[in-house]
Amino acid sequence: MSKQRVRIQDERPVIEKMLFPFNQFVKIESSGGVVLILCTVVALIWANSTFAHFYENFKNIPLTVGVGKFVLSKPAILWINDGLMVVFFFLVGLEIKREVLVGELNSLRQASLPICAAVGGMVVPALTYAYFNHGTPSAAGWGIPMATDIAFSLGILSLLGDRVPISLKIFLTAIAIVDDIGAILVIAVFYSTGVSLWMIGVGLLFLLLMFMLNRMGVRAPLPYLILGVFMWLAFLKSGVHATVAGVLAAMSIPASTTTCCNKFTFSIRKSLSDYEVAVGDSAVTLSNKQMLSSLSEMHNDIMMASPPLKRIEHSLHYYVAFAIMPIFALANAGISFSADAGGSGLDIFHPVSIGIFLGLIAGKTIGICLASWLAIKVGIADSPSTMHRWHFLGAGLLAGIGFTMSIFITTLAWGNNAAFVIDAKFSILVASTVAGLLGFLVLRNCKIGTNREV
Repeated sequence: MSKQRVRIQDERPVIEKMLFPFNQFVKIESSGGVVLILCTVVALIWANSTFAHFYENFKNIPLTVGVGKFVLSKPAILWINDGLMVVFFFLVGLEIKREVLVGELNSLRQASLPICAAVGGMVVPALTYAYFNHGTPSAAGWGIPMATDIAFSLGILSLLGDRVPISLKIFLTAIAIVDDIGAILVIAVFYSTGVSLWMIGVGLLFLLLMFMLNRMGVRAPLPYLILGVFMWLAFLKSGVHATVAGVLAAMSIPASTTTCCNKFTFSIRKSLSDYEVAVGDSAVTLSNKQMLSSLSEMHNDIMMASPPLKRIEHSLHYYVAFAIMPIFALANAGISFSADAGGSGLDIFHPVSIGIFLGLIAGKTIGICLASWLAIKVGIADSPSTMHRWHFLGAGLLAGIGFTMSIFITTLAWGNNAAFVIDAKFSILVASTVAGLLGFLVLRNCKIGTNREV
């Protein structure tokens, strides 16, 4: 039976084998999106129940870490937003580096369409928000509708199965990654306050040391982790938002291996041969030292032949999708709709609410579709052969699911201004829900076929 399975697996189409890692990525993101939804619902119910005071206590539990005079004390909500989210941004940085090196962004021609689409999907929503909030105290929230939540958007696509072409999934993923780059730049430049150049210099020094480790051939993750923590502390004290440190640290992670293919296969075959010989002495692995030694050598060979970037990215995906992001949603999605929640209550017609809602739904869709159309018409990009105009419309709508990053930028834009935060978060949730439903309905009725005029 096992030989038959191996033979069937070997007979899979080449394209299916090539897309296997991408499909695994989509499955993780999709499942993580379901967990995010559950945590969001729990947070909303909790924040509006008779136990709402426990929710506020949960967010504000003081947590202290340090030794002697070196102490860092923050409430739980800040540890989540400034600490755990660094891991999320570190993962985003790894994905960006991989896409630039070997993915959809590794050539200008290949990357031109999602880059243009993403830029249009950031500029138009920001202008839409600015139109409704220009000259008001809420103007600083222009970056909120620029974001796309890759977990939710890919989660919707996964529900459609074979109704959508793989080119659409790759297109939307590339847009989300470029979108993340834009969000990172916006956070670093526009949502950082009281910048200390001296502390930035200290942080960049640790980053330089990490790049030196890379050049020296260090592949173990521990040295990078230690230096990365110190860099995060420096950025935390610098005024530049600490999550930027996560993206910069990811750029230093090695993407190459320290062993060539021939050396790897020779070593693996030798260890496997030793393992087979050792089986004759005793088939019980635990008591067979030679079998254990051969297994250890094969494990080390595999680790040396595996790029650290890909290995770390794969390991972190599960923690980010099923732990960090759900905790973030639980701590930040709890909107209290009562007027005594620290502000004047929810106002769905506030310029913030209108700007975010229209920015995410109309701005994202118009920006992505218009920019894609212009890029194809001008000739700087090619339209995927299996995508047509309705696929672009559906992708634009799904990109309007802002959720995670939009909520995160909301916390940066106004801090503890409860009135704006309540309106913004509510609008993000409603707009993301509407965008997801509309995108699903549009794409469900699309058929995969040859490209029609976009």
